[in-house]
Amino acid sequence: QVQLVESGGGLAQAGGSLRVSCAASGRTFSNHAMGWFRQAPGKEREFVAAISWGGESTYYADSVKGRFTISRDNNKKVVYLQMNSLKPEDTAIYYCAAQNSRVVTTTDPAGFASWGQGTQVTVSS
Repeated sequence: QVQLVESGGGLAQAGGSLRVSCAASGRTFSNHAMGWFRQAPGKEREFVAAISWGGESTYYADSVKGRFTISRDNNKKVVYLQMNSLKPEDTAIYYCAAQNSRVVTTTDPAGFASWGQGTQVTVSS
C-alpha cells in the first residue's frame, strides 16, 4: 500500500498550463502503475491518464490526448501530470491513484487501490 499526496493545483486561464504532482510514501512505489483521475461537480470520477511502473507505457483519455502528459520519477517517488492548452471543461478535482500491478491493467477507478485526497484545478474562460 502506498500513501499519496497531490499538490500543484490552482487557477489557470483557458489555453494555459498547470502541472500537478503526486508524492508517494512507502518502499513499493516502483511496483505500482499509477493513474490520474478527475471529478467535476455533479459528475462521476473519470480516467485521465495512467503510466506503467517504469514509464514505458502511458494511456490517456481521448479528451486530454495531445494536451496532457503523465510522467513519473521513481527515485523521487513522484508522478506528474503536465496539463497544457487547458480548457474550462478541465475544471475538476484531480486525484492520483495507485494500482496493485506494475502494468496498467484497467482505467476503471475500481481497479486502483490507493488514492490521494485530490487537488483542485480551475480553468477560467
